[in-house]
Amino acid sequence: MGLETGTNTAAAGHQHDTPPPPESTNHHHHFFLPLPSNFLLQTPKLVIIFALVAFSCLLLYQSSPSLRFPFNYNSFGINSSENKADELKSILKRAATSNNTIILTTLNDAWVEPNSMFDLFLESFKIGNQTQRFLKHLVVIAMDQKAYTRCLKLHPHCYNLSTEGMDFSEEAYFMAADYLKMMWRRIDFLRSILDLGYNFLFTDADIMWFRDPFPHFHEDGDFQIACDYFRGNPFDLNNLPNGGFTYVKSNKKTIQFYKYWFESRLTYPGLHDQDVFNKIKFDPFIQDNGLQIRFLDTMFFGGFCEPSKDFDKVCTMHANCCVGLENKVHDLGIMLQDWRKYMQSFVNQTTKVHTVSWTVPQSCRGSFNRPRVAKKKDHHGSKS
Repeated sequence: MGLETGTNTAAAGHQHDTPPPPESTNHHHHFFLPLPSNFLLQTPKLVIIFALVAFSCLLLYQSSPSLRFPFNYNSFGINSSENKADELKSILKRAATSNNTIILTTLNDAWVEPNSMFDLFLESFKIGNQTQRFLKHLVVIAMDQKAYTRCLKLHPHCYNLSTEGMDFSEEAYFMAADYLKMMWRRIDFLRSILDLGYNFLFTDADIMWFRDPFPHFHEDGDFQIACDYFRGNPFDLNNLPNGGFTYVKSNKKTIQFYKYWFESRLTYPGLHDQDVFNKIKFDPFIQDNGLQIRFLDTMFFGGFCEPSKDFDKVCTMHANCCVGLENKVHDLGIMLQDWRKYMQSFVNQTTKVHTVSWTVPQSCRGSFNRPRVAKKKDHHGSKS
C-alpha cells in the first residue's frame, strides 16, 4: 500500500462524557427557630444581598469552564478560536495526499534547537532511500512559540499548538509532570485530526526515516503501532508497543478509540499514554468497537530496543529505550553515519559491504540508570 492509496471514511464518533458524581443521599434534619421581631423589616435588604451574591456566583460559573466541566474533554485539544481552527485546516489541506493522509510530528524548543533533534530528523528524509518526497506531506506541531518560529525557517508546514499557561519549551524528562501533560495533549490533538477526516502517520522526531513505510502497513488495520519488542505476530496483543510511530485511518472506530484512550487517563492517573494503551488494549471496549489493531514488525520499524537487523529492509529506526536529549542526539548522529556508509556502498560496487550493522546504541545504552541534570538556558536562550 503506497502513500497515495487507501480510502478515507471519516465519521463523527460518540462522545464518552465523564459521568457526573452521584447526587448526595444524606438527609438533613430541619430545625425551626423563632424569628427575631425585626426580621420582616430586614427581609427586602436580605433579598437584595442574596440576589447580588447569587448573580456574582452565576457569572463566575459561566466564565470558568473548569468549574462546569472539571474533566473537560477539550482541555488539551486544539485552540477553540475560529482563526486557529481555520489555520490548521489550511495547513492540513496543503500537506495532505490525494487520499487525505498526512505525516505528523511534534516538537518543542529543546528538540528544535540548531544541531539538535529536528535537524537530524529532517536529514534522515534527505539521505533515506527515496524518502525526501515525504517532507511535503509532513506537518510539524510546535508545542511552544520558539519551536514554531524556528520550524517556519526550516519547513513549510508548521502549526503552533502552544497554549497560555502551559510551557513545553524545556526538555521534558521521562514521566515528569510536563512529560505526561505533553503526551496526553498529543493524544487529544491526534483525535482532532481524525475528526477532521484525515488519516495520519504520527512519527516521533527521534525516529529516522530510511525507506517508504507505507507498503508495510496492513490493509485491514485501523490502528497500527510500532513496537519496542515484537513477538512475531501482528495480531498479538501481548506485543510491547511504542506510541512514537502510529498509522491511523480516520473512521468512526478510531475516533471513538482516541476519545476513550484520552478519557482513560482519568482511570489510570500518573501513567503516560503508552502504558494506558497497554491497559486498555485488552478492554472489551476494543472488541465492541470493532477496532482492528495491528502491531508493526521491528524488521521494518526497528529501534534501540530491538534494532532492525536487515539494512535492505529497514524503513525507520527509533531512539527508544533511551532517555536524555543529548544521548539521543549523539547516537542518532552515529546512526545516520551508519546509513550513509550503507548507501555509499551502492555507489562503488567494488566496496559494497553485505554485513553492515548498526554501531549504536552507545550513549543511550544504560541511560535509564544514569542521573540526569536539568539543562538551563543562558542569556542567549540556548542550552548550556
